[in-house]
Amino acid sequence: MALTHEPTAPYHSAHEALRVLETVARHSTGVTDVELARESGLAPERLTALLRMLRREGYVEQIADGAYVTGEALTRLSSSQGHQQALRDTLQQTLDRLRDTIGAAVYVSRYVDGEVTIAQYADGPATPAVNEWVDFRYSAHATALGKSLLGQLDHNGRRDHLSRHKLARLTSRTITSDKLLLSRLEAQPPTVPVLDLQEYAIGTVCAAVPITAGSTAGCLALSLPVEHAHRLRQAADALNRNAAPVLLSLAL
Repeated sequence: MALTHEPTAPYHSAHEALRVLETVARHSTGVTDVELARESGLAPERLTALLRMLRREGYVEQIADGAYVTGEALTRLSSSQGHQQALRDTLQQTLDRLRDTIGAAVYVSRYVDGEVTIAQYADGPATPAVNEWVDFRYSAHATALGKSLLGQLDHNGRRDHLSRHKLARLTSRTITSDKLLLSRLEAQPPTVPVLDLQEYAIGTVCAAVPITAGSTAGCLALSLPVEHAHRLRQAADALNRNAAPVLLSLAL
């Protein structure tokens, strides 16, 4: 099932971050930011922003003389032993930070074996997760994360999904026409967050951005109570800007 995504800002950031990490890994005794700029080819201000993110996520550390070395998070993720647990732990820390930064429940979703799955999420008392009143596998047409995942499939992949999952009306705003949904998916720019304005559940609005790593479609999503709907676009933009660490952990 082919994917149709185009590179978005988080992809560029994750790609650049990988270049920085590869350079740091080549210098076991440490590498200065000047050397990093020269070897990675990144502009100093861009490198500074990436190093700030990589330090925050635990991928690099600064030693006494100011040089950068591989951080604990990268060491754990690079180990074949316990890799899956290390990935879950790293991803959870990143999601928890995103939840607190954006002020919304956040989710990582993937399209696996023809179905929508929630891989991990972070919520809290002030940022409640959406109530899954209809299984997310059967409601991709109504959720931001579902539409983001379907949007990354090719036309045949979308058709296959819709042939297996009837477009049930969940609220008065739910799209129940295959033709309308397919045209909306076709017209959705990959760099613009997908929104769900009470299409899945009355009282909840959501947004999602693609974070495909490898051949599996994936996305990062958020949900907000409808009384915070005025924050949705701003929160969605923040989600997109901060998606690179999630992509990076999935790519390592």
